[in-house]
Amino acid sequence: MTPSLLVGVIGHVDHGKTALVRALTGIDTDRLKEEKARGVSIVPGFALLKPAGAEAGEIDLVDLPGHERFVRAMISGATGMRAVLLAVDANEGIKPQTVEHLEIARLIGVRRGVIALTKCDLVGAETIAARKAELLAVATRAGIEQPKLVATSVLADTGLAELRAALSDLLREAPPSGDDGFPYLPIDRVFARPGFGAVVTGTLRRGRLTVGDRVAIMPGQIGATVRSLQIHGRPVQVAEPGRRTAVALRGVEIGDLHRGQALAAPDMLTTGRWIDVVLTAVVSAEAPLEGGTACRLLFGTTEVAARLRLLDRDRLEPGASTLAQLRTDEDIAVPAREPFILRLDSPSVTVAGGRILDPLARRRKRHDARVHAELAVTAAGKPKDTLATRLARDGAAGTPLVDLARLVGIAPDRVRRGLTELGAREIGDRFLGAPAFAGLREALLAALALHHRDHSIEHGLPLDRLARAVTAGETVVTAALRDLVATRDVVQAGPLFRRADFDPGRHETEHVRVLEAAFRQGALSPPDEVEIVGRDIRRREALTYLLAAGTLIRALDRVQKRTILFHKDAITAGKAQLARSFPAATVPDSGFLAKEAGAALGISRKFSIPLLEHLDAVRFTRRVGDRRIFVEGDA
Repeated sequence: MTPSLLVGVIGHVDHGKTALVRALTGIDTDRLKEEKARGVSIVPGFALLKPAGAEAGEIDLVDLPGHERFVRAMISGATGMRAVLLAVDANEGIKPQTVEHLEIARLIGVRRGVIALTKCDLVGAETIAARKAELLAVATRAGIEQPKLVATSVLADTGLAELRAALSDLLREAPPSGDDGFPYLPIDRVFARPGFGAVVTGTLRRGRLTVGDRVAIMPGQIGATVRSLQIHGRPVQVAEPGRRTAVALRGVEIGDLHRGQALAAPDMLTTGRWIDVVLTAVVSAEAPLEGGTACRLLFGTTEVAARLRLLDRDRLEPGASTLAQLRTDEDIAVPAREPFILRLDSPSVTVAGGRILDPLARRRKRHDARVHAELAVTAAGKPKDTLATRLARDGAAGTPLVDLARLVGIAPDRVRRGLTELGAREIGDRFLGAPAFAGLREALLAALALHHRDHSIEHGLPLDRLARAVTAGETVVTAALRDLVATRDVVQAGPLFRRADFDPGRHETEHVRVLEAAFRQGALSPPDEVEIVGRDIRRREALTYLLAAGTLIRALDRVQKRTILFHKDAITAGKAQLARSFPAATVPDSGFLAKEAGAALGISRKFSIPLLEHLDAVRFTRRVGDRRIFVEGDA
C-alpha cells in the first residue's frame, strides 16, 4: 500500500492557491472555462504531488475555492481532507476567507497543516516577519498543531523546495487512513466515458474499493458493480482509503447518478431524516446559535436543508460544543463519524460543524440525562463502548448486527468480532449484551418460580407463555432456555420447561390421585373428559398435570373431531393384546380391520378409532388401505 495524504489547499480568493499548486505539481487545477475567464476557482481542483523517493508516497492536493460565493463548493472538497496547506498573500495578510477556511478545518477535525506565505517577492523582510507571527497565532488558535510556515514566491521560484519538504513531512508523519471495512465515496462528478460507461469520481473516505465489488448508490439504493478504477489517470485494481478515485460502474444508468449521492457497500447505508451529532459553534460568531435554527447541512458532497435541535440547552455560545440533533428536509444517507458543516442561507456564513454520531436516530427527549449519557459515550469515539451502550439500551430485545454496524460505521464482520470480545450473544440476526442475556436468564427463572408457586402441580410452561412472561421474542427466549438447560438450571420435558429444583411429583393432590385412578380403572373405555372434570378448577389442574407427566395420553379421532384420554398403562395393554390377536399382521394382506381390532380389545368404535390413530402416530401400526399392520420391530 502506497502511503498517501489528502491535503486541502485553502485560503482567501486571489491569494495564490492555484498558482502554488501549479508550481508544486505542474497541474493547472482551474479546468473550467469559467474559472479561466474569471481567474478564480469555482469547484475543487485536484493535483498529484509526488515527494522525492520512490517509497515516499503520494499527496493528493485539493485546490479549494476561496471566493465567498463558492465556500459551499470548498466544503464539499474539504470534508475528506486530513491536512491543510493554507495560502496567504504576504501583502494582504489575513482576510475573511482565511479565517473561515481555518474555522471549517477545525470544525471537521483537521489538526495538521502547513502555511505558505505567498507573493513574498512583493514585500520586505519586516512585513514577512509580521505576517509569520500573525499567521502562526491564528493557525494555532484554529487548532493546527505545530504549524510550519514557509515564505514562497512562485514568480521568483523561492521557498518551493522547502514547501515540498514540509508537505513531505506531513505525509511521513500521517497516521494510516481509516479502513472501516467498507467503502464510502461521496460523488462529486458524474460523466460517461466511451468504453467505460458511467463514471463517478470522489474521495474514497473510508475502506477499500476493488474491481468487481458490488456497491450501492445512496440515496436511491441503486445497485452496481465496479468495472474499473483509476487514481490520477492510472488504472488500479484496488483503491485505498483517502485517495481521489474514478470509478467506472456497470449495471447503472448515468441518468440515475448525480453529485451528492455516495457509493458504499451494500446494506451499510440506509436513509433517514434524524441524525445525532456532536456540534461545535464557530469561535468568530457574533451571537449564540439558537436551537431551532434553520440551516444548511453539508457533508461529503451533499447539501440539504435541516433544522437544529439542541438537547441540553436553548442556545450554543460561540466556540462551545454540545450534543444535538438535526432534522433534514429530505432523506439522507451518511455513515457514522462523518464530519459535517452547518451554514446559514442569510447571511451566508458558517455557524457550526462537528461529527455525526448516529446516522439513523429518532427524535430524542430534551434535557434527558439518560439520552445525554448515551450520546456522550458515542461522542467519546470508542466503538466498543458505543456498542455496549446500545446493547444495554435494547436489553433482551437484542439489536440486529447491521444496525450495530451502521451505528459505529464499521463493517459487520469487524463489529461481530468486537461484540464477541464484549461477551455478547449472537442469536439469529441480532446480538444481546452479556448483562442483558444474564438478566433474561434470571427473568425466566423468576417466571418459572412464580408459576411453580401458583400452579404447584403443573409440570412447567411452554415457550410461548414464557416469552410473554418476560416480554421477549421467542428466538431469544429459546436461546436463553437452551443455555439454562445446558447449565442444568432448567429441565425440559416435551414442550414444557420447569426449574431443575422443582419436582411436581411432590405436589400431587387428592384430585390427581382420584383422576388417575378413574382413568386407570376405565382402561380402554375411559371416562369422558368434560364429565369427569366439569367446572372444577382443581380437577382441571390435576388433568393438566397428568397430561404433562405422560400418565394420560390424548388420542384424536380426526373424522369425528373429538379426543379421548387414555391411561398410558391401558395403551400398553392394548398394544400387547393386538399383538397377541393378530400375530401375522406384518404384511398388508394379513392386516386387521378397525372393527376387528375393536372386537379383539372389547371396545366400541368411539374408543377404537382414536386409539388406532394414536398407534399409527407413534408408529406401532401403519394403515394400508382399510387394514393396519404392525411396523416392523414394534409388534
